[in-house]
Parts: sequence; C-alpha cells; structure tokens
Amino acid sequence: MIPRFPKSKSRSSPLPEYMVIDSRDGLEELVRQEVGEEAMNFVLSQIGSLSSDAFVGSTSTRFNILRLPDNHYKHIVNLKQINDFRFLNKFFESVNKKLPDGGLFIDFVETYATRRNRKLKKYWPPFNWLVYLIDLVFYRIMPKLPFTRGIYFFITRGKRRILSKAETFGRLYSCGFEVVDEKVIQDLLFFCARKIKEPAYDMNPTYGPIARLRRVGKDGKMFNVYKLRTMHPYSEYLQDYVYQKHKLAEGGKFKNDFRISWEGAFFRKFWLDELPMLINLIKGDMKLVGVRPLSRQYFSMYSKELQEKRTKSKPGLLPPFYADMPKTLEEIMDSEARYLDAYEKAPFRTDIKYFFKIFYNILVKGKRSK
Repeated sequence: MIPRFPKSKSRSSPLPEYMVIDSRDGLEELVRQEVGEEAMNFVLSQIGSLSSDAFVGSTSTRFNILRLPDNHYKHIVNLKQINDFRFLNKFFESVNKKLPDGGLFIDFVETYATRRNRKLKKYWPPFNWLVYLIDLVFYRIMPKLPFTRGIYFFITRGKRRILSKAETFGRLYSCGFEVVDEKVIQDLLFFCARKIKEPAYDMNPTYGPIARLRRVGKDGKMFNVYKLRTMHPYSEYLQDYVYQKHKLAEGGKFKNDFRISWEGAFFRKFWLDELPMLINLIKGDMKLVGVRPLSRQYFSMYSKELQEKRTKSKPGLLPPFYADMPKTLEEIMDSEARYLDAYEKAPFRTDIKYFFKIFYNILVKGKRSK
C-alpha cells in the first residue's frame, strides 16, 4: 500500500506530497494541472513513455523522498519549486540515494535573474529598486553571512530563497548529478539531471565572501587558495559543465561563464578578488612570481610533461601570463613552459626579470586578462 501525505499548497490543483504514477495519461494530467502544458511536454521529453517507472510528487521535504524504496524508480519528478526547500542539498542527496545510476531527476527553480526582473517590473521606479535592494539584502545576502544566517532561517524557514542558475546546478553536481537538459518555462527554469555518482557531501563549499578554492600546488599537493568570491556558490563544481558547453575564450578563461556574479565581475576587473591571496604568500603556499594555481579540472587539460614541470615549484601571485599575454590554451602552456625552464636554471634572476616585465605590462601598457 502506498502512503499518502498532506496535500501541498499549490497555485493550481495541488498534488499529494507522495504519489506513484502508473499510467502516462495520469502523469500528463497531473503535470498539466500543476505546471502547465509546456512543462508537461518538457517532462515527457525526458522520461519518454516509462511512466510506470516514475515517482511524481510535489514536496519540499526529503522525508517523503526517503520513504521511497531504493533503486525502484528510474525517474523522480518533483513539481515543487526548490526555492522553498530548507535543506536543499539534503533533498538532492536523498533523491540521489533513491535513484539507480543513470536515473533522472526533474524539478524547477526561479533563478536570481528572473526574480530580479519580476521585482523591478512589479513596482514603479524608483520604488522598484528600493524593493529589489531590500529583497536582495534579506533573501540573498543575509543567508550567506555567518552572523545573520541563523536569523534569516529562523524567520523564513528557508522559504523563497534566492538561487542563481549556477548555485542550483552546482548543488546538483555536488550531490552526484549531471544536468542533461534545461528549459525556461513561464519564467521558471526547469532542469533534468542524471545520477552519475554518489554525493560529494561537501561541508565547506565556497559560500561566504572569502572563497577557499582547492588548487594544485608544489609536488602535486592540493591547497586552499584564498580569494574574494566572484562566483555564485557551488560554482567550483561546474568547471566541466561550463567547459563542455562553452569551451575556452581568448586568454584561457571560460566563454560565457554564467557562474560569475555582477559584483564578481567588478572585483575581477580591478584585481580586488586576488587580495586575499596574500595570505597564501605569507603562509608559504605560493611565491610572488610563478604559474597560476590551477584546479584539478584545468590542470588535467595540460600535457603530462608540463604538469610535472608545474609541480616542481610553487605557484605564484603574478603569473607569466601577464608577461607574454597569450591568447589560446596552447600559447598559455608554451608561455608557462618557457618560464618554468628558465626558472629551473636561474630561479632568482628569472623571477626578477618576469616581475619587471609583468609590472611594465600592467601599469604602463594597461594589459588585463579578459
């Protein structure tokens, strides 16, 4: 016997919190009532005709997911907006636990960008900006600061939280999923994610204003690089996703990197984001001049020979990139190889030479990375 839970409060005919769909017609009708025709088509385009293998519900609590038998359903379709989930990662982890490898999970979110546009359109200027700023401070900034986070969740119980597309997808990837499809429907972002592995159970994501990014250091050891956070939370999990979608732009950066926040773009323009790296310099993790500290994903794109050369010395605050200003990944690797070869022969002289060349390019020629 399948248990049923209290009905959720929905803007249309509400779904029970816990329901199993045994027919395609039943699934279509429920999805149509809950989120409309276009969303129904999106769901069916993902799960095909295997409706008997689908669990469909509208719940914001993981306890209703944990009641499901393990590996019984190939698809979990949840028609509840994830902005109202108190423990979002715990929910995603529970879905992961119940799905077999390759199983699909479908849900939707109102993204930060859509919410901003909705707020600005709702009220007349300049009051719309005042409402938006209050909403931004309360729902986006307060839950990210250690001294206001408790107050925020006590008042809101986690409802109506602001989530960017990057944070949503990053959380999914951290919980063992990969995003296979997405579509904006009636200002809501619907996504379909496939289970590919077990969750990472990351207790220290880059959530606060100071990000601790895991990078490859000397002797191949991983260490934390400190930077002002310029990307949305959980963005570090999306490097493969962004690379597969957009590849690299000129200068070795990712093209169309939606993970970067608007304030992050400002910090990067004036290098403010790199000021906390002075902590790494003081701790001895890095030196003043040297190759960039890279993530494992970016490091894996380098040749084996260059990987070995890179790990013989510490990474640096001022990379040879600003001495040569390469444009492609191959040119970046050539630039770093020349520096590392010279550094191996004459460390002090090489760093002094590169320091003044970098200083000249940045301050006199106004060179910047894009």
